[in-house]
Amino acid sequence: MELDRSAWAALRAATPLSLTEAELEILRGTADPTSLDDVRDIYLPLSRLLNLYVKATRQRHAAVRGFLGEDDRPMPFVIGVAGSVAVGKSTTARLLRTLLAQWPDHSNVELVSTDNFLYPNAVLQERGIMNRKGFPESYDRRALVRFVSEMKAGAAQMRIPIYSHLAYDILSDATQTVHRPDILIVEGINVLQPPPTGRLAVADFFDFSIYVDARAESIREWYLDRFLELRRTAFEDPRSYFHAMATQVPEDQAREFALRTWKSVNEVNLVENIIPTRPRATLVLYKGEDHHVRRVRLRKT
Repeated sequence: MELDRSAWAALRAATPLSLTEAELEILRGTADPTSLDDVRDIYLPLSRLLNLYVKATRQRHAAVRGFLGEDDRPMPFVIGVAGSVAVGKSTTARLLRTLLAQWPDHSNVELVSTDNFLYPNAVLQERGIMNRKGFPESYDRRALVRFVSEMKAGAAQMRIPIYSHLAYDILSDATQTVHRPDILIVEGINVLQPPPTGRLAVADFFDFSIYVDARAESIREWYLDRFLELRRTAFEDPRSYFHAMATQVPEDQAREFALRTWKSVNEVNLVENIIPTRPRATLVLYKGEDHHVRRVRLRKT
């Protein structure tokens, strides 16, 4: 079923807005205009729906365990968040983590980006696919599936790599420890990819999945705006992989570089690999040119 923004917002019911503008500023991505109105109209109804899904899934798991005579074993509810580079899926994931953690019956919410499962740059260069970073083959999909499957099976904790957007690489001296959560959010551009024949994909472990959508032309402009904003901020750091873009390249040339990257890498990945996974999502958030969600499509399963 498809609902426009006002119809979806009405489903918030009495869910309180406890997020402040200062807290939202921390959660927003670079050049992302998500507002408290967006939180109120879009993300509070979504958090309410997900709360209902979590409760129902727990009841189903308890019934199955009772049928099998198994001991009660905590099992996280797993949410996948997919969408293009620069579409705002990371902001969506961070907002959901914050809002879902405010529900008393599932306060422990963990967020993991699939960027942490990218192969290190050295491996990408060795395989000749550095220019396809972000494409499905640039991820250690086996390690990602193993991580989610073990968390889903009730692992107490797991250590995973950390990807640094500043270094543009996997950090060799750091890891992220994920403790068994009530809810695990897995965010990434390719999380809804179907499995290879005869094998499992990470999406097979999702209890609910979200696709953040917009017209490719809009996403391109958001990508360019974000790149130029990063050029004025994060790229100024001498440790940044793109430091030269801030210190040695004029802005018009930096914009041309970003546009070439969009056309040759991100747009190709979007058309070939990301958009085809949209029908697999439980819920799709459609954004307009202004970056704000206009309508929501929910698969009633």
